[in-house]
Amino acid sequence: MADRQLYELHASICQTLANPKRLEVIDLLRDGEKSVTEIVEAMEISQANLSQHLTVMRQKGIVVPRREGVNVYYRLSNPKIIKACDLMRQVLLEHLQAGVELARG
Repeated sequence: MADRQLYELHASICQTLANPKRLEVIDLLRDGEKSVTEIVEAMEISQANLSQHLTVMRQKGIVVPRREGVNVYYRLSNPKIIKACDLMRQVLLEHLQAGVELARG
């Protein structure tokens, strides 16, 4: 039963991360917390759009907010999130490279 719950949780987190904008947020937060304003400027998206993504990520425990005056700062809840994303990126790059080599014959 515990394995099934873990599979469900894993699938839920992967579904949350299956969005390019959310992956970009994770990449921006790899070196530490950033304000919503900093993230908006770096991603060149509206604050409303970013807010929607951050809400989903916060609900899944991927990011953690911190309020300081009128500013809200976000950080990753666990540094292993970066390791997981980096590992998946390496797998994808290897997959793409293998496809290129197959195409060349």
